[in-house]
Parts: sequence; C-alpha cells; structure tokens
Amino acid sequence: MAKRVHQPREDAEFDFILGMSEVPVLAYFTGTWPKAIEPCRVMDLVVGAVADEYAGRLTPVRTDITRCPAATERYGITGAPSYVLLKEGEVVEQGAGLMTIAEVRTFLDGHL
Repeated sequence: MAKRVHQPREDAEFDFILGMSEVPVLAYFTGTWPKAIEPCRVMDLVVGAVADEYAGRLTPVRTDITRCPAATERYGITGAPSYVLLKEGEVVEQGAGLMTIAEVRTFLDGHL
C-alpha cells in the first residue's frame, strides 16, 4: 500500500486526519471478516495507485470498520469495501464494492 494512505487506529485519529486535511478525503472502509478480506486487499492496491497519482490533491484514509465504529456508523457503512469522499468535512460521494482504478478516478474526478 502507498505510504500516502493513512490508516487510523481509532475514531479519534480518523477525525484528526479528516480535520487536518486541506484537500478532499477519500475514506475507504475495510473489513476483516472472510468475505471482505480479499476485496479489501484488492482495493488497497487500487487506492494505493490512486493515492500516488492524486498526491497533493487527495488524502486517502484506509478505515477499518472494527477500529473506527463511530465513523462507520456516521457514514452509514454496512459492508466492505465502501467509500466516502469528503470535501471540507461534507460527504460529496459514496460508493461500495470493488472498483477498478478507472472507476475510482471517475468517482473522484468530478469533485477534485
């Protein structure tokens, strides 16, 4: 995974990253249950590639559902992988499921 991808260990850290970011935040939610592990690993690679490509214009945050339950609830996340794009703290786009790099670019491009 790209070094540009933040990985908060708890909700307070997630909120800190969100508050400090001067650019839009892509929070992608991951899970550790059996059916979520492989899709989330794939998305780690996809988001890592996008993080490198959008460096300076996007703050990617890999958010573990079990470590950040308040953030998970706040954004209505019910499965993994799921995505929330936040601009100035407000949700501007949400999605779920596996995405290709091209699909993630499309998800982002109208808002960056």
